[in-house]
Amino acid sequence: MSLSLTTHLHGVGLWARGSGLEIVLLLTGAILLTRFATWLGGKITARIDANARETDVLVRSEASKHRHAMASVITWVTLVVIYCATAVEILARLYVPVTELVAPAAVVAVALGFGAQRIVQDLLAGFFIITERQYGFGDLIRLSVPGLPDPAIGTVQDVNLRVTTVRTIDGEVIITPNGQITRVTNLSREWARAVVDVPVPVTADVNQVSDLLRTIGEEAYKETKLRNLLLLPPDVVGVQNIDVDHFQVRMVARTLPGKQFDVARMLRIRIAAGLRLAGINLPATQETSEPDGNSNPSNASGAAGPPDPFAPSEPTGTE
Repeated sequence: MSLSLTTHLHGVGLWARGSGLEIVLLLTGAILLTRFATWLGGKITARIDANARETDVLVRSEASKHRHAMASVITWVTLVVIYCATAVEILARLYVPVTELVAPAAVVAVALGFGAQRIVQDLLAGFFIITERQYGFGDLIRLSVPGLPDPAIGTVQDVNLRVTTVRTIDGEVIITPNGQITRVTNLSREWARAVVDVPVPVTADVNQVSDLLRTIGEEAYKETKLRNLLLLPPDVVGVQNIDVDHFQVRMVARTLPGKQFDVARMLRIRIAAGLRLAGINLPATQETSEPDGNSNPSNASGAAGPPDPFAPSEPTGTE
């Protein structure tokens, strides 16, 4: 009995000095490699961001966005490869017949394929998002997801094979699996358009208002702050809508990618000031209380009033 125990302990000691030590070295090497890969990926993305900030352009180039996304994906794939290779080597040191596990692994893979279809769908969708350059880090996008009434609009913070992370204008972080995204509108691809609908009373002269808006657009295009954001001078399209007591004149401006919101806000300020100086009063609204306590904007005559004259209109982008 004592001899058997001694032999067993001797065998354990030999295994610990051989395969056991190799397992410890493999785990240590895997930890070091993953940390190095993570550090290297962070350095690469930081360098890409630094290069983008050092340039004089106000928006990132499409190549910079794609390189940032590819660096994140390559880092993620490298970590997965390291973990899988380490697991296989450890199983070999534990005398587990890896070659005989091929058939069971295939069965398990098929079962996982049916049971984890959503994960596979996310990975495939992420692969095509990145390879087709649908959007990348820093893009302003609108995501449509089934089950949500309103799409999510925000700046891409991270995109990998599994999920897309978007930060909204309110600072909220939205993490969406790539397989659940049914439609993407890229608002910062190559160029964007700011759209401003100006409500004007029906008593005003349409030609006078159009000429005034063109003058405001030309003066805005001469300003350095706006000139750096605009690709072309703002243009007056004409009457967009006619209502009972007012009509809307639309002004559009082609801007740098993702800068349409800033340009629209600046144009609204100049348009409001220009119309007041010209003696053209915007359609007025006032708050009235409904019987149920809800407030309802209406004009002085009691009829339902028009919407906020300078409520942010939804600029268009490229899909």
